[in-house]
Amino acid sequence: MTPFGLKLRELRESRGISMSSMAKHLHVSAAYLSQLETGKKGHPTTVMVDHICAMLGLIWDDAEELKHLAKLSKARVAIDTAALGPEATRAANLLAEVLPRVDDDEAKLMADWLNERLKSL
Repeated sequence: MTPFGLKLRELRESRGISMSSMAKHLHVSAAYLSQLETGKKGHPTTVMVDHICAMLGLIWDDAEELKHLAKLSKARVAIDTAALGPEATRAANLLAEVLPRVDDDEAKLMADWLNERLKSL
C-alpha cells in the first residue's frame, strides 16, 4: 500500500463513502479506485487528485497533504546517478539493497530523516 492509498482509504471510509459511489462520482471504475488504495496502481494524475480533493471537500493543508502523498506514492522508483559522484551511486545501491529488508518502523525512520534532509536543501 502507498502513503496516498492509505490516506485515500482513511478519508473515504471516515466519510462513509463507498468505493463504488466514489468511483462513480470520479468517473472511474471501482477497480481503478481499489488499485489506487492498495498501491497496485501508481500515483494518480494531478487532475485526479484535484477531483478527489474536491469530492472529499479537502481544502488548504488537507488538500496539500493529499497532493504531497500522491507525489510520494510512486510504486516503482528509479534513481539515475549517472551525473552524480561515486558515493551517490553507492548510496542509491545500498538503499535499493537495504530497503526491502527493513520493517515499517525502520522505513519510517529513514523516510523521516530523508524528509528533514530535503527540507534543509
